[in-house]
Amino acid sequence: MNISGIPHIGEIFALLTAMIWAAAVILFKKSGETVHPIALNLFKNALGAVLIVPTIYLVNGNLTSEFSFADVSLLLFSGALGIGIADTLFFMSLNRLGAALSSIVDCLYSPMVITAAVIWLGERLTFMQLVGVALIISAVLEASGFGNANSTTRKGIWFGVLWGVLSMAFMAVGIVIVKPLLETQSLMWIMLIRLMGGIGTLLVILLFNRNRVSILRTLSVQHSWGYLLTGSFVGAYLALIAWLAGLKYTQASQASALNQTSNVFVFILAAVYLKEPMTRQRVIGIILAAIGVYLVTFYAG
Repeated sequence: MNISGIPHIGEIFALLTAMIWAAAVILFKKSGETVHPIALNLFKNALGAVLIVPTIYLVNGNLTSEFSFADVSLLLFSGALGIGIADTLFFMSLNRLGAALSSIVDCLYSPMVITAAVIWLGERLTFMQLVGVALIISAVLEASGFGNANSTTRKGIWFGVLWGVLSMAFMAVGIVIVKPLLETQSLMWIMLIRLMGGIGTLLVILLFNRNRVSILRTLSVQHSWGYLLTGSFVGAYLALIAWLAGLKYTQASQASALNQTSNVFVFILAAVYLKEPMTRQRVIGIILAAIGVYLVTFYAG
């Protein structure tokens, strides 16, 4: 079936990606109540890799690729940063902040990508993009509510925000350094190699962690299996397929902007399913962040 003729099919897939990822974040939040972030990330990546291999075969008819050693090395390093480290920090932040506040912090991804592109690719920030970055930073500070929290809670929020900021930074660098490959090579192969880099990094971290047995044992908590399996399947596989389809059938800038609406969906789902409080500060924060993301995305030089 040829779907390319369906009006706005690319935009539909990009928006679907945002919805799917938002659902995955809620499931990851529930999983994170019992599963350690490192174990959760390792399981997610392993399941994603296992599912992507047969998908590549079904799509291409073979499992051959044309990557040089330098390309593979760069992709593995990208996966180590953007998946192995960044996603673990993301889960740590999610556990500290909750899904709603985490969704606002995650809006920093766009400005982080722009900043990394300025450093590595020589791109330039426009004035309106700087305004967008300022709005997103203001949104994080507004929504975090540091001034209204006691010292213990404030410390937890600070660490949660710090993990979230670092996560977005590592994620952005991991993507920007392989941007030239994204434009010339198979995206699905790129994702598979990056996943292998992430898995390898997590295995090394576990190897040198004296608590590795207790970390992995958290995967055996039976009442978390439903959230763990569903979240990993939805987040590491379905969201990837929808994301690739969005990139294939619409412009990258439009797909990127629609993908970022996942933060709004996470914010809403956190209130509906996790019963997280929707304070005035958080509502203002998500609005400021959404405006900031719009400016950063559509006012590029």
